[in-house]
Amino acid sequence: MKVADAPNEAAAPSAPGPTTPKARARRLSMPGGRIVIMAAAGVLLAILVAFLLNRPVKPQSPAFEPASNPFAKGIFANGMIESAQSSGSNTNIFPEVTGPIVTIYVKAGEAVRAGQPLFAIDDSVQRATTEQARLLAQGASAQLAELKAQPRRETLAVAASQLDEAQANLATLVHQRDKLARSAAVDPRSVSRNSLDSAIDAAAAARKASDVAKRQYDLTKAGAWTYDIQNQAAQYASLNHAWEADKALLAKYVVKAPSDGAVLAINAATGGYVSPLGTYDTYTQMNVPVAVLGQVATTLQVRCYVDEILLSRIPKGGHIDAEMRVRGADYRTPLQFVRIEPYVVPKIELSNERQEQVDLRVLPVIFRFPIDPKFRLYPGEEVDVYINEQ
Repeated sequence: MKVADAPNEAAAPSAPGPTTPKARARRLSMPGGRIVIMAAAGVLLAILVAFLLNRPVKPQSPAFEPASNPFAKGIFANGMIESAQSSGSNTNIFPEVTGPIVTIYVKAGEAVRAGQPLFAIDDSVQRATTEQARLLAQGASAQLAELKAQPRRETLAVAASQLDEAQANLATLVHQRDKLARSAAVDPRSVSRNSLDSAIDAAAAARKASDVAKRQYDLTKAGAWTYDIQNQAAQYASLNHAWEADKALLAKYVVKAPSDGAVLAINAATGGYVSPLGTYDTYTQMNVPVAVLGQVATTLQVRCYVDEILLSRIPKGGHIDAEMRVRGADYRTPLQFVRIEPYVVPKIELSNERQEQVDLRVLPVIFRFPIDPKFRLYPGEEVDVYINEQ
């Protein structure tokens, strides 16, 4: 049986091909094998990418609590923090003169008293003009004093001497005339008619000269004419007023605090040019106040602007509930109603320039809140205000 089966085993079909590692490597190195490997790698990569993209991502917690209306029916308004004022808002300082700043005496955040210098402007030209006006007024004053001091003793002495001389000359000529006249009366041939007439004329001329000298003496003794004194007094008053005006203008080159407060901002540097329009800000490219002053107090106020279409929803009466939220922080505080400024104005953007106004009008409503030492707020900061409609 074993012998008979041998031919069958020999005739059995052979395996499909070599199964050694070298043979398999040869098969994989063929073009068809590489394509299969690349396709499989692409499928695995697609599965990995789909897994990573579809994996749920845990949301990050917000940096601060989003603002929400604390009232069931509330009006939202944008607000601007400012120092507490009985009227108006912060005090903007504009100089009344022009020129470069030479000295800045204060810094932002510093408390100042009324009349304290804030900054000084170059006053070299105005100082010279003021000195010129002072000298003119001084000269007019001296001329007025001279008129009031007349007659001058030396001048009166000269006039008296001239009068004495004229009277002495008159007495001499009168004596000579009378002598010739008596001689002619005794013997007409002793004196010529021409000599007698000349003596008479000389005596008459001497009398006139004596009268003139007497009048001149009286005029000198009387002093200056009252109208001359009044005219000179008016000129002195005019020049003195001009000097006072120049001194007042010179004082404006040192800008002082109009009231007690705190320096919120100094918008110019030494050497910067300022004018009654303020100073040019290179960042906003517009004119801004040279300095801004606020009140030093334990409270601040917020000026919120209510849209004109919401004005009918503002509660009537002297009590309005409101709450303020600070953007970017989990901070809120109740507000105390101060006043409504009953004049609807165009809404102004943060630059506070009318050129940037939008097509909207708003009503300013003022609230007050105490300063929290644990959370610092600054005038000029924008906040959200919610007003309870009640």
